[in-house]
Amino acid sequence: MKFRRALGVAMLGCALLASPLVHAAINPSKLGAAYDASKSSINFKVYSGRATRIELYLYSAATGQQEKARLPMTLGAGGVWSVNVSSAQLAGYGIGGTVYYGYRAWGPNWPYNAAWTKGSGTGFISDVDASGNRFNPNKLLTDPYALEISHDPVTASMGNGTIYASGPLYRNIDSGSSAPKGIVLQGDSQSVGSKPTRAFKDDIVYEAHVRGLTKNDSGISAAYRGTYKGAGLKAPYLASLGVTAIEFLPLQETQNDTNDADPVTTTGDNFWGYMTLGYFAPDRRYSYDKSPGGPTREFKEMVKAFHDNGIKVYIDVVYNHTGEGGQWNAGDSATYNLYGMRGLDNPTYYSLTADYQNSWDNTGVGGNYNTRNTVAQNLIVDSLAYWRDQLGVDGFRYDLASVLGNTCQHGCFNFDKMDSGNALNRIVAELPPRPATGGSGVDHIAEPWAIGGNSYQVGGFPSGWAEWNGIYRDAIRQDQNKMGVAAVTPGTLATRFAGSSDLYGDDGRKPWHSINFITAHDGFTLKDLYSCNSKNNSQAWPYGPSDGGEDNNNSWDQGGVAGEQRKAARNGMALMLLSAGVPMLVGGDEALRSINCNNNPYNLDSSANWQNWSWSTDQANFQAFTKGLLAFRKAHPALRPANFYAASDGNGNVMEQLRWFKPDGTVADAGYFNNSANHALAWRIDGSEFGDSASAIYVAYNGWSASVNFTLPWPGNGKSWYRVTDTCGWAEGAGQVRAPGAEDALGGENTVYGLCGRGVLLLIAK
Repeated sequence: MKFRRALGVAMLGCALLASPLVHAAINPSKLGAAYDASKSSINFKVYSGRATRIELYLYSAATGQQEKARLPMTLGAGGVWSVNVSSAQLAGYGIGGTVYYGYRAWGPNWPYNAAWTKGSGTGFISDVDASGNRFNPNKLLTDPYALEISHDPVTASMGNGTIYASGPLYRNIDSGSSAPKGIVLQGDSQSVGSKPTRAFKDDIVYEAHVRGLTKNDSGISAAYRGTYKGAGLKAPYLASLGVTAIEFLPLQETQNDTNDADPVTTTGDNFWGYMTLGYFAPDRRYSYDKSPGGPTREFKEMVKAFHDNGIKVYIDVVYNHTGEGGQWNAGDSATYNLYGMRGLDNPTYYSLTADYQNSWDNTGVGGNYNTRNTVAQNLIVDSLAYWRDQLGVDGFRYDLASVLGNTCQHGCFNFDKMDSGNALNRIVAELPPRPATGGSGVDHIAEPWAIGGNSYQVGGFPSGWAEWNGIYRDAIRQDQNKMGVAAVTPGTLATRFAGSSDLYGDDGRKPWHSINFITAHDGFTLKDLYSCNSKNNSQAWPYGPSDGGEDNNNSWDQGGVAGEQRKAARNGMALMLLSAGVPMLVGGDEALRSINCNNNPYNLDSSANWQNWSWSTDQANFQAFTKGLLAFRKAHPALRPANFYAASDGNGNVMEQLRWFKPDGTVADAGYFNNSANHALAWRIDGSEFGDSASAIYVAYNGWSASVNFTLPWPGNGKSWYRVTDTCGWAEGAGQVRAPGAEDALGGENTVYGLCGRGVLLLIAK
């Protein structure tokens, strides 16, 4: 995440150490709302270490009605408030179907007064006190553990987001009838299928938006487009492409129901979804079945569809900040949104400034979640476990994950991977990573940066964590697009191609802890990276306008030559798929999707930002190229090493798993590696060391603009070199990547191959 605009004042916009809860088990206090085994009563439990009174409000409808019942809760051990409601009581209240609920809370800054009525200021002392409390009983609060949420705070029929605010102008506005409610689920029997147990090193990740994946797909029934159900219908295609894991952008509840309020502008739109409102609830907007329980059932149905096709399901999770946002106006500490956690226990759930009056912000979108607080950590772990155990998710990508390594609660930010009590180490301790050889476990992927402080931590995460390798991305982009501007040495490229041992080898991590990517949702698409010199975010709908966005993209339009742009994209894709580590491609990049140079389309819920499934010949050819290389990677374990490539077995025996070459066929030495004026490099991987069907794999990369002759090395006794692909324009077409058995014979050792300017060559020995 580089930049995401906060939701603003019309939407939902931090901590003293609370009494710690034991975290040896998943949700030991049974927080949330759940029926008992006999379905004869519901237990409601919510945490607040600072509230002096909490009341449960029960409703028979999501909006438009006042509560059917108002029940005081009892404070128990560890700051847990609870109340049990029997089915007979519900019937007596006039609730015979779905149970909708929320909480109202009082505390030191607004103590309980029996004379208080909804919409009054009775009992009020301050919007925020010296300890950071922001209690306000006029705001109905959503349960942080709600398994589904009825609707967004702002909807097409209720666009007044000020009802959720504190401050002198808004504190006495009652939000009850309009506010989102938790939904008590009765359970379902939907299967999630058999989880793939594949080793993470063997995965190929495909980042996609659950709505954007199918919203523009005419091959899917219109009713299913843009939904979990529709996404599940793409599983066979992704399996045929060669994808083994799909990584969805955030799909926990967020404010997005108003995206369509004005369908031809970006006004109020939040497409990406990085403003989470409920950490347990699948977003209702993405469900074809929007009835209570429908999103949960349909999400599980989607997971099963992917599992049935051998594909893992990862979700992008945002535990660094929430959709409650930050202060409305600079210098105004009174006016904040109170949607849920802030109104229940602000100093527990949010990091605050040293005076406890405002949010501490490393995210740029409203303030940090208090990831160093034990109770707040419990919610993270409990949420992750729910998505893993109940909804079938196989792994997680953690947005701005450096915030999870914070060792400070208030008034500071300090990342320390060695702190055993930070959220990063708790997560991998309590949700163990998948073993290196495969099996059950969770794949944990960090976006290893945030904003400010010591938050840029590529290579700096603790054991058990894979990372988006932003240094890999930057090196490849600069070498391709910034020759003469950015100095990239062959040695730098070699380190990145071989798995970035400098980043991950020093602490026992492996090549597969490097997520190698050229593009991500955040920034240019692959097509635009090689077709745009700069961002163009201020253009009109449907390609904009979008504010923000990175100015240093390391992009280049290849002189405006379409053929060169396609070749550059082939090079980027090839280098990524031939590198050690786990590759990640962005949905649509396999067919050269463009957003017309918009590099921050967080707010574009439009056809321009949805994946296109009607391809031109050039796009279809590129898709075939990508598919061919994915198949090649999957067929050759030498490209997916479990450990860093070795020159010996540690006992003095030469193994030569990998050797680097100059174009003339001689071994690259330190002088060549360290000279940024050199722009051609080749390498040979000994396939026999990995049980590979190819005795050797040879890759040559020519970064020069002119052709370079590469002298081929020894292919092995009795072997010859065969061409799998050449990315150069002469070979462009549907069969640019040769199928196994159809490779082009070239010759043996010392054969000279002329590789075009800015081209990649891939050979196998057989």
